[in-house]
Amino acid sequence: MIHWITKTFEELTTQELYALLRLRSEVFVVEQNCVFQDMDNADQLAVHIMGFDDELDNELVAYTRVFGPGIKFDMCSIGRVVTSPRARRTGIGKKLMEHSIAVVEGRFGKVPIKIGAQQYLEKFYASLGFKQSSEMYLEDDIPHIEMIREA
Repeated sequence: MIHWITKTFEELTTQELYALLRLRSEVFVVEQNCVFQDMDNADQLAVHIMGFDDELDNELVAYTRVFGPGIKFDMCSIGRVVTSPRARRTGIGKKLMEHSIAVVEGRFGKVPIKIGAQQYLEKFYASLGFKQSSEMYLEDDIPHIEMIREA
């Protein structure tokens, strides 16, 4: 069973911070073989959404960070969407995004949400109501597109 924790940067414990940075590094740097500066000085401005799996010794298996308008984009945004390889193919990614959308709506109301998505995940995000809003661009040599979910 997954239990969700939502915290600002200041509210994170050192254990939670370590777990989220470790998961992001495991997937974005090691698994995707992409050397990039994950810590971008935006974590301090984000709301962090963490999904811990009780059946995997309370391991962090899902994570996003959420921003209000004017921080990453001109509208609210969700980023650093990541699931642990140990939890994939269980529907955790969809639950993570649904929970993240609910957090945005709870904090900012029914507003448009913008994401920078890896292009191969376009259909996944489209199933959650996001629509492509940009041409493909490379970010750290990975094809991405911007997508918006209207209010």
